[in-house]
Parts: sequence; structure tokens; C-alpha cells
Amino acid sequence: MNIKITGAGSYIPELRIKNTDFDQHVFLNDDGSPFAYSNEVVIGKFKSITGIEERRYAEPHLSASDLAFFAAERAIKNANVDPETIDYIILAHNFGDVKPNTIQSDSVPSLASRVKNKLRIKNPKCVAYDILFGCPGWIEGVLQANAFIKSGMAKKCLVIGAETLSRVIDAHDRDSMIYSDGAGATILEASTDESGLLTYESATYAYDEANYLFFGNSFNPALNPDVRYIKMHGRKIYEFALSQVPKAMKDCLDKSGLDIGQVKKILIHQANEKMDEAIVTRFFKLYDKAMPEGIMPMSITHLGNSSVATIPTLYDLLTHGKIENQRIDKGDILVFASVGAGMNINSFVYRY
Repeated sequence: MNIKITGAGSYIPELRIKNTDFDQHVFLNDDGSPFAYSNEVVIGKFKSITGIEERRYAEPHLSASDLAFFAAERAIKNANVDPETIDYIILAHNFGDVKPNTIQSDSVPSLASRVKNKLRIKNPKCVAYDILFGCPGWIEGVLQANAFIKSGMAKKCLVIGAETLSRVIDAHDRDSMIYSDGAGATILEASTDESGLLTYESATYAYDEANYLFFGNSFNPALNPDVRYIKMHGRKIYEFALSQVPKAMKDCLDKSGLDIGQVKKILIHQANEKMDEAIVTRFFKLYDKAMPEGIMPMSITHLGNSSVATIPTLYDLLTHGKIENQRIDKGDILVFASVGAGMNINSFVYRY
């Protein structure tokens, strides 16, 4: 028995933040010293590396659980299921609900419970819980749903990825331009045909790599030292991702028994365009193949990096024909993959 995605939905916030909106930011080095070059140079280099031209931020009155609810509603409608028949709501995030200009996140009750409440689901046997797994959280939620359904513990699962990273970024850190807000959701059920999740891989590298992404002080020493912001060792993450993610994808594909030539699309976490291209190039190189043109749909150019939300949002846009020059057809083989804080890596092979 396989499990398959029977419905998908996403919520893309209304506020568009373009690269030029960072023209007046005071970017600093990690020691608090000013850059030796202009913001125009900073933004130009940023665009050439990440591919990001703009990103979306949540409206001030909305929190991550609100975005998750909007995406969940759309996924439920797309799947045409009764919300009361959902057995599990699994919500991946990293920072909870963070209100603008506050120094605390709020995860009590869980964001999944908040979404269940907003969906007005009465059934107490619909179990709602959150998972913290870095950017690969939505994929990990899918793997948990797979286990629940295959074991007979569930028939329908709602898996959501939602984040408001704009609320936890240091305005003085140029890396802050990467991050964005959004939510993506999927309904998963048992498959009655050959479609669905075929094989998967998941791993945590924490011996030396645990703190590649972390919470740290602002680069501006004049700001409140008790406030923490998302920080990363970018070069270490880049090298780690290029070393480990292609191998995980290969292990996953090899377990499926499928040939690399059968892969039609790769849906990879939208972290950094240059890094994603390098990962997929190395994946194909492991089979002595060149990366085919058009195999990697991208949304990062206009949506930025919304962490756990990037892949389910990308899947929703792709399946609804909203990504230019990209489509998938019945029977196509897809490879999903992500890397993020922990450091965590996961992947699954899927027949559409």
C-alpha cells in the first residue's frame, strides 16, 4: 500500500518585499562593524547567489497558525474531504506564532491545535501536534503520516508547513534578505493505485553540525542583548548540503528500483537557487548524468525561503499549473528533498 497526496493548498502572503526595499538597511558584519561597500553591491551579490528578487511577509495581524489554517482550508477543499474524518493534523514550524515587534514566540497551545480549532473540527480523535525539524519539517510530517496510514492508525492526515520568518530576522544581517513567510498544506490518504510515496530517507547530523543554524544576538550591539534572531553559518551549510543531500537522494532513488532517467521533477527546499542547482547537479553526477533542463521547478525568485512552507507551496503551485513552463502528468516520478537546522536531511520518491 502506498500513500498519496489527494489535495494541496498554500497561502502566499500579500506583502511583497523587493530587494530594493533593503536599500536603506544598515547591514553589519558579525562583529558590529559596517560593510566596506554599498548596499547596492550587497543586494547585487545577494541576487546573483540566491536568485531572490522579492519575498513575501505576513500581514501584521496574521501569525503562522493563521497562514497554516488558510493553506489547510484550501487543501481540504482540493481533496474534497470532510474535515471531521481527518485522523492527524501534523504541523511543521520552527518558531511558533510570533507577533510583530515582540521577543517571545507562542506555541501553547500547539499551532496544530490552533488550526484544528480554526477548522472547527469537533472529533476529539483527530490528533493535532507540531513537529520541529528545521526546513525539512513538512517532508518529515509526510513520512510520519505515511507510517500512521500504513500501520492502520490513520486513514487521512493533514500535513502543514507554516512559518513567519520575517518576525525572527536581524535587520542588520544581510542573510535576513533570504527569509520569507508562507504556508503549504496537503491531505494524505491511502492510494488505490500505483501512485504515491515509494521510498524515503531521513537523517540528523548533529555530531559537528548541530549549530550550523542557531538563535543569536543582533549584529548591532546597541540592540537588546536578550533578543535572539535566526542566524546561520552559510558556508558550512552550503558545503554540508552539497556533500550530504545528493547522497541521500541517491539512496532514496536506488531503494525504489527506478532509473535516474525516469525522474521527471525534483522538488527541493527553496533555500538558495545556486545551492539547489549545485545539489541537483551533483545528484545527477552520481549517476554520471547531466542535470536535465527544466527538472527543478523554482519559486524562490519571487517567494524567498519560507522554510517548512517552500516544498508544499511549490507542489501546490506546480500541480495547479501556476509555475511557468512547468507541469507534471499522471505517473511522473518526483523526488522531494530538503535540508535544514539540526542538521536534518530527508527525501522521498513519489509517483504522481
